[in-house]
Amino acid sequence: MPASPSSSAQAAREALAKRLQHLRQDAGLTGKELSSRCGWHPAKTTRIQKGEAAPSDADIRAWCAACGAEDQTEDLIATARAVDSMYVEWRRIHKNGMRKVQEDFYTLHEQAAVCRVYCSNAVPGFFQTADFATALMQSITDFQGTPNDVAEAVAARLARSRFLYEGGHRFVVLLEEWVLRSRIGDRETMANQLRHLLDVLPLPSVSLGVIPFTAQRVIWPLEAFYVFDDAHAVVETLTAEINIRQPREIADYRKAFAELAKMAVYGDHARALINSAVSALR
Repeated sequence: MPASPSSSAQAAREALAKRLQHLRQDAGLTGKELSSRCGWHPAKTTRIQKGEAAPSDADIRAWCAACGAEDQTEDLIATARAVDSMYVEWRRIHKNGMRKVQEDFYTLHEQAAVCRVYCSNAVPGFFQTADFATALMQSITDFQGTPNDVAEAVAARLARSRFLYEGGHRFVVLLEEWVLRSRIGDRETMANQLRHLLDVLPLPSVSLGVIPFTAQRVIWPLEAFYVFDDAHAVVETLTAEINIRQPREIADYRKAFAELAKMAVYGDHARALINSAVSALR
């Protein structure tokens, strides 16, 4: 099963650091000699080689030039940028507000034929009503202290719902029953959100399962994750978005999803749990 969701990001950072170290060694340079040629303190070289500091584009160009390996510069820069995008803190992503990341998710959904989603904390974005999305995204903005563009971000998030109805996309969704019972916004907002789930439940593009409180757990509750076409997984933690493209780890998330799906109920049973949650709000 999946270990720490940042494990692939850390492994990628270490692999990049090792490539740079080998480049220095192949050039016959000590760390001190490379540092002198690059014009920085030896401690910086040590941090980069240990994977403790992410090298900038300029750092990689200087490193390759010092080693006489300019032909590897662009490849290493591309690798470093990919590593940098694997584990990205929400405060960094949202530094100018939340709209941009919602537009990025729109593109992911637009390009994916099948999206598998496990949610243990909130209704996924493409199922959200405007009031629910507003309440949720306002609380995130307040917590993170990032610029408030909630209205624009909500519009960008709701745009994803079009793929439920067009383009031949498929959404396979698992919700913990906790998601139905955890109130976001006021009672009316939450009740309307639950009723909207009842509306999308019969759509041909949707498979919606609910994991009851009473289910015998074969997989423990996990952090929310999305798997796009078995090629890209996105894991959402409190502080960061983790992008996973390593086949072995994607296979682990697929395996976890399959086991979680065995615990879920569907159709009339799922509808009954949603209706029960609506009734509890009265």
